[in-house]
Formats: sequence, C-alpha cells, structure tokens
Amino acid sequence: MNFRNTLFIIITLLFIFFMISMKQESAAESSGEKPTIAASTFSLYEITKHIVADTANTLMVLPLGVDAHSYEPSPKQIARLYRSDLLVYSGAGLEPWIENFEFRNRAIDMSLHVKLKELGEDEHKHQSQSTLDPHYWLDFSNMIRATEYITKELIELFPLHKEFYTKNRDSYIEMLKNLDKEYTEKLSSCKLDTIVVNHNAFSYLSSRYGFHVEAMSGLSSEAEPSAKRVAGLIEYIKKYKLSTIFFESFASDKAIKSIAHEVNVAVDTLQPLGNITADEAKLNLSYEDIMRSNLEKISRALECR
Repeated sequence: MNFRNTLFIIITLLFIFFMISMKQESAAESSGEKPTIAASTFSLYEITKHIVADTANTLMVLPLGVDAHSYEPSPKQIARLYRSDLLVYSGAGLEPWIENFEFRNRAIDMSLHVKLKELGEDEHKHQSQSTLDPHYWLDFSNMIRATEYITKELIELFPLHKEFYTKNRDSYIEMLKNLDKEYTEKLSSCKLDTIVVNHNAFSYLSSRYGFHVEAMSGLSSEAEPSAKRVAGLIEYIKKYKLSTIFFESFASDKAIKSIAHEVNVAVDTLQPLGNITADEAKLNLSYEDIMRSNLEKISRALECR
C-alpha cells in the first residue's frame, strides 16, 4: 500500500469518526439532554439557575406555595432528585426528609458553607429542637457565600463553562451587594425599632440592620401561639403605637388578623423566601424583586426616613 492510499484511508476514517460524533451531539441536543441541578429552596434555586442559565436543567425541590418546614417529597420527586447531577440543599434542620436520603451523585449541605445564627434562649425554648436559625438566605453576605460556593461546585462539574459561570456569579453578587447597600441606607434612620410578625423567619435581617422582631410563634409557620403570647403582643403594639403587623404567604393569617382587629392596625405580608407562591412565580418575581418589596414594607412599618 503506497503513501497516497494510506493517507486516503486515514482521512476517510477521520471523516467517518467526525460524522458519527456530530450525529451523537445532534441527537443529544435534539433530545434535550442536559445535566440536572436540583436546589431545595427558592433562594438556592435562583442562584443556581442564574449561574447555569441554559447550560443545565434547574429543578426546585419544593413545589410552589409549599412551606419548606413541613414539606415531604413524594416517591416520584425522590426519584427525580436521585437522578440529578447535583443537589444543593439548605441544611440546618430545614429539610428533615434529607436525613435518610441516598445520593447517587454530589450533594451539598449549604448550611456548612455560610454563617449561621444561634437562636436566642427564648426563641429556642418554645420554637424548635434545633439551636440554629435556618433562614440564612435573608442575610446577603450568606447569599454571596452560597453563590460563590455553588459556582465553584458547578465549575468542577462542568469546567468547559468556567468563564460563563464566573461571569454570571459576578453579576449576581453585584446585585446582592446593591441590595445590602439599599437596606443599610433605608433602615439607617427609623422612628421605631421593632416589627411584629407571626413567624420569626427574619432574625438575620433584624440582626444585620439593627431592628428587632417580635413573633407570635417560632421558626415553624405552623406553630400555634399561646394566649399569653398573643396578649403580650397586643400590649406591645399598643404601647409602641405600631401601625402595621406582618404574616407570611404560607401561614394562616387568622391569629394575626385577630390581633390587628383588636388594636386597629394594618396587616401586610413579608416574604421569608424559603419558597414562593404560584402567583409570585407567574409574575416572574426574583429574589431581588421580593427582597426590595420586603424592604419597602419594613421601612414603612418602622417609619424610616
């Protein structure tokens, strides 16, 4: 066999190999085959989705409108999570179902990579078996830490997208820094220093920006307040002449409306962002949108200037 024939055979084989590779890639694209990244709560889901964009399928574990504290995944949902390439979950006791979950691939307990707040003695006494407050995503510095860590994990899994993921990480962190600046400025000078809520999910915000939270119940939005606690809040609202008290979208508003009627104050919602409602999803509201809305409501209730 002369050189020309050998060269022809090599070129032909390379061409066949190239065509086969192209067909395989085309088939993968046409079937929509992408890695799946699952995140247990809305805030972690939004970080992940912003970073990966259309390079992966992003799955939120919590169905819309379901309280993170009481959620139990169905066998079908567990199967989807098992098949995911990466699972990011909140940790800090927020997802009891995760304890017996078997992971096929990588899973991240994000609570190990942020700064957690200890519950106060009174909070822990009647609120939770855990001594840690799991609502850490309401602290923008923790959201920045989560964004950085999720990006690092994604780059390790999919190094070809490193530049794209890094750019998306930086833009998301810039947004979080701007939110932190807005909260600092807007809550720096206020006539009042306390908000009343049905469920204490907001201690990270109050600690960071120097106001207080009085809650009817503890960390669980389903906990029933005692008659003594309700009476104490009524006296507090009267004493400090509060104009607005708050409940959250996933909790019953019956008790808080009863208090509002008793003392003739307005009732509004605050969003703790463990999840969002179906209506919020239809409006395509982001973490940024909802945190800005929370800021407006808190600043009005505190009579900030």
